[in-house]
Amino acid sequence: MKRLFALVLIIALASITWAADDDKYQLLDLQPYANQPRGESLGSGVEGNNLAKLPGGEQTFGEVKFKIGEGVMHLGSTVLDRHPDKVEGIKVDAKCSKLHFLQATCFGGGPNKPGNVLHVPDGTLIGEYRLTFEDDSTLAIPIVYGQDVRDWFYVEDEGAPSRGKVVWNGENDRATLVGAKIRVYLTSWRNPKPDKKITSIDYVGKKGETPAAPFCVAITLEK
Repeated sequence: MKRLFALVLIIALASITWAADDDKYQLLDLQPYANQPRGESLGSGVEGNNLAKLPGGEQTFGEVKFKIGEGVMHLGSTVLDRHPDKVEGIKVDAKCSKLHFLQATCFGGGPNKPGNVLHVPDGTLIGEYRLTFEDDSTLAIPIVYGQDVRDWFYVEDEGAPSRGKVVWNGENDRATLVGAKIRVYLTSWRNPKPDKKITSIDYVGKKGETPAAPFCVAITLEK
């Protein structure tokens, strides 16, 4: 009887924890805004250069829940013309204390060294998330190379960003061919206006200014 009671108690506590997590996070659906299947080649489109091995569905990275769909939002750059400079009107309609971004960029580092046209210096602004609140005020969250993200390709001696965190490492055929691996990063941002509803987010790049071509895999709001 004691064992049965203990088992019931464990199940009940687990249910409470799961419910608390569900109440804590709001996982945005980015699929209506996605312009790049993650199972198909990103960046320059070279065969085998994809995010197919990144787990899909509801996943936890860096202790944050995310919803990983079949597509990602991929912005263009000076060397990638086929993608847009921005994705506008991502619907939110919610309040939050924090926002979490699962993201990276094509080009910038990895096997690309200074002097190469695909290299991006640390400190370069490569994009931003522009928030619009219910009172029509706006706020920009910068995406800075070397701070929030680095190239999704990386080599052994390449460090992590100073502000973002590496939360997934993997591989694909193209990366293996050039002696690299792939990874994605988590950037968390504390909202200075937690009592105001965020109505929408615009994902904006620097297509005409940098070879970095950012992509966003998922966005989560923390209540």
